[in-house]
Amino acid sequence: MTHVNVLDPGASPLDYYGFELRRYREAAGLTQRQLGEILNYTGSLVGQIETARKLPTLEFSQRADAALNTGGLLSRLVALVMRSQLPAWFQQVAELEVRAMEIGTFQTHMVHGLLQTEEYVRAVLGVLDETNLDDRTAVRLARQCIFDKEEPPVFWMILSEAALHQEVGGPQVMRNQLAHLLSFESNPRINVQVLPFAAGAHAGLQGSFTVFRFTGDPTIVYTEGYGSGHPTANPDTVKDCSLRYDHLQAAALSLKDSAELIRRVMEDRYGEQLA
Repeated sequence: MTHVNVLDPGASPLDYYGFELRRYREAAGLTQRQLGEILNYTGSLVGQIETARKLPTLEFSQRADAALNTGGLLSRLVALVMRSQLPAWFQQVAELEVRAMEIGTFQTHMVHGLLQTEEYVRAVLGVLDETNLDDRTAVRLARQCIFDKEEPPVFWMILSEAALHQEVGGPQVMRNQLAHLLSFESNPRINVQVLPFAAGAHAGLQGSFTVFRFTGDPTIVYTEGYGSGHPTANPDTVKDCSLRYDHLQAAALSLKDSAELIRRVMEDRYGEQLA
């Protein structure tokens, strides 16, 4: 167990966050309990975050920034902390998400992580392993803060119709997830197209993939396996996947028709759960 007196701020982003939180708290002349009362959290939670035993949330960070007059330091750090908690093989991908000007993804069987609801995330991550599920869920959801940037990326998801019917987490979770997808209808930077069953054989039969485009840097294609990820800037792979993505977009329903299909599945398949 890490002891507060020997916490090394250079050990990890989480340790650095805890070190800075403790430094600002002590400068304000507050105990952990007193700061917790101000923030509406327990003093124990403050202590756990200061000793790098608990992940801070964005809400906690924003409250602490305001209470301790940090100039927004902790809110800026929390994104780095969350990214550092991702599986090592995925951290590079999270950095690509942050830097990308445009993200285009094709998903065969489930909604992409950047558009998942909290309940859907928990259902996905909880399969075969429920350890630290709260923290792992928070870490995945934290990736979605890229859409809050001053210049967020353009995100385009082509989703197989099968993903609308794959009941992840139960009917109510699915209804909420599909409603979440529909909430982006008026957002030109977040677009969802559905590849219908009627498309038959298509250019994405080999599996899901994501294309990251940048300003001034080479395009990168990302594919994923069990416990491993494979980003590549190989020109042949990028050319092939870019062509496949164009064909998938052409075969997919329009944005309007996709929304209508999502709404229809949400009501017909999952609507009765509201009764």
